[in-house]
Amino acid sequence: MAAIIGEIFTLCVVAFALGMDAFSVGLGMGMIKLRLKQIFKIGILIGLFHVWMPLLGIIAGRFLSDKFGQFAGYAGGILLLALGLQMIWSSLKPDESRMITPVGFGLILFALSVSLDSFSVGLTLGIYKAKMAAVLISFGLAATILTWAGLLVGRKVQGWLGTYSEALGGSILLGFGLKLLLPI
Repeated sequence: MAAIIGEIFTLCVVAFALGMDAFSVGLGMGMIKLRLKQIFKIGILIGLFHVWMPLLGIIAGRFLSDKFGQFAGYAGGILLLALGLQMIWSSLKPDESRMITPVGFGLILFALSVSLDSFSVGLTLGIYKAKMAAVLISFGLAATILTWAGLLVGRKVQGWLGTYSEALGGSILLGFGLKLLLPI
């Protein structure tokens, strides 16, 4: 029972870390005065992308795990390390070049850009044979809720929160990558 609770907790923390990217970008985007209907649609679309991308990653990860065994496990840890470092690095860069208009094709591009990291994490979780339904539900819900929160908070506050939230998400993924590479 304790192992199941630990697995669920870990999964929720990873889902939260991945959703922080959507939250931070949503903060900036929320400052362009979106209507509540637009905010609702953006959150749903990003949640859906956070279901499909890890699903593709899990399928690829299970294939790699079956073919490459222990090497695939180390690759998963390295992917999480790289993704965490990339999120931290991008939080330190100026934010001007990352703004995409959340309409039509721009919205699809936005959803894809904030969910690409879910593919990498899904790949790692597939290698470790995580429970697919739990992964997809937690990733989708966390991304949807955190996107809504980012967009709504972005309507109310200045942009400084975005940088810190993305760095926090990157730090969490970095920690999980280290945990996978250095079993304690």
